Amino acid sequence: MAPLVVLLVVTGLVRLIGWLTGLDGIDSWSAATAYGLAVMFVMTSGTHFVPRRRAGFVAIVPPAIPAPGLVVTVTGVFEIAGAIGLLIPQTRVLAAVCLGLLLLVMFPANVYAAGAQRHPNAPHTPLLPRTVYQLMFLAAIIVTIWGS
Repeated sequence: MAPLVVLLVVTGLVRLIGWLTGLDGIDSWSAATAYGLAVMFVMTSGTHFVPRRRAGFVAIVPPAIPAPGLVVTVTGVFEIAGAIGLLIPQTRVLAAVCLGLLLLVMFPANVYAAGAQRHPNAPHTPLLPRTVYQLMFLAAIIVTIWGS
């Protein structure tokens, strides 16, 4: 839930600042959404590296995927790179597309987490709300792509 709140609050604040100031680069919903997504992905990427949270993420990687620790590290790095890409107008669309694909690729971990034995530090959001959040994140990505 926290990533969704961050996305919505930052997007709204950036859009308000853009509307009040007319600053180029933040004067549209798509640009504001890109900033909201960037802050959200920086926040979520950080959890890939905090030892306690990291252990929970490693625990929800489906067993068919080798090297779960490496997968968690790589996805965290991809989230940081994507967040940076969202802030640069010339790379915004590519970054949004890549982050959208990353969300889709990571979704099986959410499904697995919903049915797996829970690690005490694993995310505890049930599958239905988690799916709704993912769809909202993908919608924000589409807004970013569409308006850029």
